[in-house]
Amino acid sequence: MRTYPMAFIPEAGKIEFRDMPLRDPKQHEVMIKGRTAAICGSDLHLFKGKHPSVSLPSAVGHELAGEVVQVGGKVTGFIAGDRVTVEPVIACGSCYYCQRSEYHLCVNISFQYRNGQGAFSEYFYASENRTYKLPEGVSFEEGALIEPLSVALHAIKKSGICIGQPSAVIGAGAIGQLAAMLLINLTGIKPFVADINEFRVQKAIDLGANGVFINQGENLKEKIMSSTDRLGVDCAFEAVGLETTLAQALEVIKKGGKVILLGVFEEPYPKIPINLFVQREISLTGSQGYAWDFQDSIKLVSEGRTKISELITTRLPLDQLQKGFELLTQPQNDQIKVIIENMT
Repeated sequence: MRTYPMAFIPEAGKIEFRDMPLRDPKQHEVMIKGRTAAICGSDLHLFKGKHPSVSLPSAVGHELAGEVVQVGGKVTGFIAGDRVTVEPVIACGSCYYCQRSEYHLCVNISFQYRNGQGAFSEYFYASENRTYKLPEGVSFEEGALIEPLSVALHAIKKSGICIGQPSAVIGAGAIGQLAAMLLINLTGIKPFVADINEFRVQKAIDLGANGVFINQGENLKEKIMSSTDRLGVDCAFEAVGLETTLAQALEVIKKGGKVILLGVFEEPYPKIPINLFVQREISLTGSQGYAWDFQDSIKLVSEGRTKISELITTRLPLDQLQKGFELLTQPQNDQIKVIIENMT
């Protein structure tokens, strides 16, 4: 029996490769030869053993792009040679939410890596209805970043923010940077982007945002208030997952404003200034993954509306995956997105 290596996290801080059986795709599956995969923020939570929804050991990785090498007997939309990316969500298709096309809220929702199939692997099997062709001109690297772009896009849509409205993004990791790019496109004005890491803040500035260097003593609330006639921003996007950054997001929105929660919180019950909700009639809204956002994200990339490849800071082969995780878990390494190439 032929096998191929797939990355797993057996315990916190450790990557190992396990041999997986190479099989033919099922009737409605496509078999993909992986070309690129990216390390996600939620992968880092998993690497630290602190993911709120997944216990170790676990497969890892869900941002990928590759080439179709074989299709199942009932697949009609793909052929060998197609360049594709994958939406890694698994939804039941029959619950209350799935029947309303809100599959991101599926009561049985899961993801491929949680079911034992990670993206840091030579091969990947995906349902044809969760596989998307990459247009000509969209690289495999960009294809691997369609997933995080879709996360950011879903949050922007959820916010309801309009052209001309000021906004803020707390956290300048990959999701925060992508959200800022989309906000510039949508609102026509520069969002405030805050982080403790100077490299990430400078990257946001280079990509068109108003950067706020928290570790240099800049006061986020004061900078925003002084720039918005003491009103605040219409929407703030929390993309870190910490109690302190959530409080910051709540404090910088105007009365009647909205905070969109994107960060994954390792601590499930953060303390927040609850009285602000009544006193200022503000709202806090969660944003869960994506639903019908991959198609739009691919269009944005193919038309050159987002510069997602500029977020790639390191490229490594598959056998150096451990190094990639270690680079990202140390803020002083000045990383945003690590791409794994040469998956064979």
